[in-house]
Amino acid sequence: MLSYIDQLDRTIDLKNKPERIISLVPSLTELLFDLQLEKEVIGITKFCVHPDSWFRSKTRVGGTKNLNLDLIRSMSPDLIFANKEENDQAQIDILAREFPVWISDIATIPSALLAIQKIGDITGRSNVALSLSSDIERYFSSLHFNFNHATCLYLIWKNPYMSAGTDTFIHSMLSVFGLQNAIQETRYPVLSDSVLRKLTPNFIFLSSEPYPFKTQHVEELQRICPESRIFLVDGEMFSWYGSRMLKVPDYLSHLYDEIKRAS
Repeated sequence: MLSYIDQLDRTIDLKNKPERIISLVPSLTELLFDLQLEKEVIGITKFCVHPDSWFRSKTRVGGTKNLNLDLIRSMSPDLIFANKEENDQAQIDILAREFPVWISDIATIPSALLAIQKIGDITGRSNVALSLSSDIERYFSSLHFNFNHATCLYLIWKNPYMSAGTDTFIHSMLSVFGLQNAIQETRYPVLSDSVLRKLTPNFIFLSSEPYPFKTQHVEELQRICPESRIFLVDGEMFSWYGSRMLKVPDYLSHLYDEIKRAS
């Protein structure tokens, strides 16, 4: 019997190296691809859009919070990857009574790097995972941005407006980018127009996901917060942990240049 500890300090027991894996987390699906687990991964969610080849070929087992439990059972997985925040706890509890479920809990860069290494261990890809995490750590360590303590409001939803709080992975990414979160609440607080006006952040970032903000929304927010500088940003770069983080340094550098050119 092989035993592993997930990020909720739960013990996961496996009889053998997993050969039938289902991923219920889009960013971890991409990580599993980069860990070279093409044959082992048999199921993903409808939101696991990277890589495109897997999105088109792997069995989709529902949405991250609306899983087809009967379909998952029929696939007889020997390991399931889930996330504390992105998946529905009641559904994960049901699956965990029937299958080994490794649950991630990621809100910081170090916890993301740890997840990569732990997932590499449990899938038999320790060396590849170590290489990935080492590259990410090295790329991130070279980043230096100067916004002079500017504040940023990162919006993830509209009607109502919702922002990323201080205990989110997005918050950590804003810090990496050299910006202070304009929100001091945890989780994803709802913000009224009047609250937005009072915040007067230096910057407002409108994410491409989960709500697909567009140019028209920049104009709407500009009327509410005329003194803020508003930019559309790639939500995957701010909220996807895993191997997507390899692409973040270049993205942030280009975004920094865009912001400076617009000033």
